[in-house]
Amino acid sequence: MMERASGGLSDAAAAEILARLKYLYPKAKSGLNYTTPFELLVATILSAQCTDARVNKVTAQLFGKANTPEGILALGREKLESIIRECGLFRSKAGYIMEACQILLSEYGGEVPADFESLMRLPGVGRKTASVILSNAFGIPAMPVDTHVFRVSNRLGLAKGKTPREVEEGLKELLPQDEWNQTHHLLIRHGREICKARNPGCQICPLRDLCISVQQDG
Repeated sequence: MMERASGGLSDAAAAEILARLKYLYPKAKSGLNYTTPFELLVATILSAQCTDARVNKVTAQLFGKANTPEGILALGREKLESIIRECGLFRSKAGYIMEACQILLSEYGGEVPADFESLMRLPGVGRKTASVILSNAFGIPAMPVDTHVFRVSNRLGLAKGKTPREVEEGLKELLPQDEWNQTHHLLIRHGREICKARNPGCQICPLRDLCISVQQDG
């Protein structure tokens, strides 16, 4: 089997890794709590440099008071900052959320747009956040690359790259579109459970026989 340029694994090895990940994490899904695309937009903005658990704690309070662009703007900047303070960088995040709400109301009828370019125009929304919203809120194939996906993809050899964009393109090359959304969640779970940034659990990893990093160190 030929090796792919985007990684160091054969197609057969890559397919086996993904099959094992699906077996290990059959219920892998977003760690953020939300019920609407707008709630996911806000939660994802808040998640920058913050854990999902803390974001969920904050949004439980926030969404109980306001979970629409109109509601957030009615709260006002000062009240919003006080509610999201625990998420860190709360002043800049509050600014992004308030500005995004204004744009959604003025240009999109208060609805979160379901296309990549429009999402990228919203303050606080980068490539990863736009992909998260498309994938999770609308079920549109996308490949968000956060720190876990970037690290695990490079270590395993599924997609190697020096930037998140390079890893994103490598994973898209590897996978059919209908696998993108689930694979994103699988890689995040593996990064949190075993393939951690510090002290990865290589000795207990069910993928160690296929991992190019283990083989190279071995």
